[in-house]
This record gives sequence, structure tokens and C-alpha cells, in this order.
Amino acid sequence: MSNLLFLQNLRGGEIIIIAIVILLLFGGKKIPELMKGVGKGIRSFKDGMKGIEDEINNDESSIKKTN
Repeated sequence: MSNLLFLQNLRGGEIIIIAIVILLLFGGKKIPELMKGVGKGIRSFKDGMKGIEDEINNDESSIKKTN
């Protein structure tokens, strides 16, 4: 979390400059594809985390049932 502390100091002008640089690097057609890939990655990560939580909860409930 401390790695993202620099984002708190960004102002409107700096965000616009960053957006322009990203637009120049990737082009207008690639940005939607890039964001779609990022969205799929985040969704996959959340699904994986939910699966792990479900496994942990199932293990805890099976341990409680045996006691």
C-alpha cells in the first residue's frame, strides 16, 4: 500500500500529462484493448481470491464438524 502513496500528490495537470503520454505510447485503438485485458486480469484475481476464501471456510467448517 505504501507503494501507491505517490498517487495522493497528483493534481489535475499531472494526471492530464500522464494520460497524454499513455495515449502517445499505446495509441487510441490499443487503450480499450489494454483496459479490457486489465479488467479480465482483475476479475480473474478476485475469482481466485474468492476460491481460496471458500476453501479456507470449507476446511474450517469441516474441522468444526469433526470436533
